[in-house]
Amino acid sequence: MEKNESRNWIGVYLLLDKDINKVDLKICSKCIYDERVSAISFDAEGVCNFCRQVEILANQYGTGTSDGITKFDKIVAEIKAAGRGNKYDCVVGVSGGTDSSYMVYLAKNWGLRPLAVHYDNTWNSSIATQNIRKVLTTLDVDLYTHVIDNKEADDIFKSFLLAGVAEFDASTDLALAETMYRAAYKFGIKYVLEGHSFITEGITPVGRNYFDGRYIQAIHKQFGRLPMKTYPLMTFARFLWWSSVARIKKIRPFWYLEYSKEEARAFLEKEFGWEYYGGHHLENRITAFAHGIYLPEKFKTDFRNNTLSALARNGKMSREEAWVEYNTSPKVEVELVEYVKKRLELSDAEYLCIMNQTPKSWHDYPTYKKRFELLRPMFALLAKANLVPMSFYLKYCFPAPENPS
Repeated sequence: MEKNESRNWIGVYLLLDKDINKVDLKICSKCIYDERVSAISFDAEGVCNFCRQVEILANQYGTGTSDGITKFDKIVAEIKAAGRGNKYDCVVGVSGGTDSSYMVYLAKNWGLRPLAVHYDNTWNSSIATQNIRKVLTTLDVDLYTHVIDNKEADDIFKSFLLAGVAEFDASTDLALAETMYRAAYKFGIKYVLEGHSFITEGITPVGRNYFDGRYIQAIHKQFGRLPMKTYPLMTFARFLWWSSVARIKKIRPFWYLEYSKEEARAFLEKEFGWEYYGGHHLENRITAFAHGIYLPEKFKTDFRNNTLSALARNGKMSREEAWVEYNTSPKVEVELVEYVKKRLELSDAEYLCIMNQTPKSWHDYPTYKKRFELLRPMFALLAKANLVPMSFYLKYCFPAPENPS
């Protein structure tokens, strides 16, 4: 057994034997989530609750079936009706990644008039930038971009490093959501299309992947140095306003339709000259640092388990192959650490101090989590109406373990 490295998905554990049958752990019989995953349980057949959750959602949404297609066709008709007379009838967030790029193509193919929206945290890879340009130019889709001041962006990222928490890139995810809402409202659009698929990504517990506006604001207030002027912060009040007053709906087409990330990637490469960037979330350099270096080294956390489990669950990869991949060190850009230190103005000593200090959790800072839980009945209704993502309701509106591991 190899014990020279440490890694995990949501809990802490050693890099294990690459033979899944030789590991002394309870592992799901359908995927590769194991007993160390936060909030996991197994049924009599050895199947984990996350695999069962996927089955329940697939049945509820009719994913990949005639029922799912019928449900989604109705939504497309509603989008067209709501957008009649407007230049655009839906917003599609774009990052240069597979899912969002393919979503723009599909929106056009469905006869919709999408406005592509991008939040630029100033850390895009050149590949991602070119991918956005190639797809949108070919499809003749307009782009709305919110660019944060680069010094302000770096100050926020650095504040999360100093806070010692895992959600290093949380500000990007929340800012994209807020930017899409703002663009939709500005142009009178009532629908936002998102490329998330619970089939290819699953819905994980909060674990070390929590974010909300209060969390970001609290950490930046304590550890940041520059004022937050250009960052599009989504507060609790704004979140409720977007969903309950503006009533902008979040639609995830892949929850209804059959979707293969591998086939989508091949199609994009052939039709648009789109280029693959090497892995999930790696189209952005700060996200690549978080997933490939910061989380594995400091928190012993490896979110590749999410995608690899989905591949095993869907029969795209055997459990044995997924386990081998998971227990192989992640690929990272050779000079990425030096680039991050230079941009965030961290000396070698400061960087080592950050990486070696005792990890903290989102439980150690102010968040909206209790408020989300208290208002669970309201968010259940909003989720059923597609006014907030169902994944938000499932992840944020129920109590989470105090220990994220």
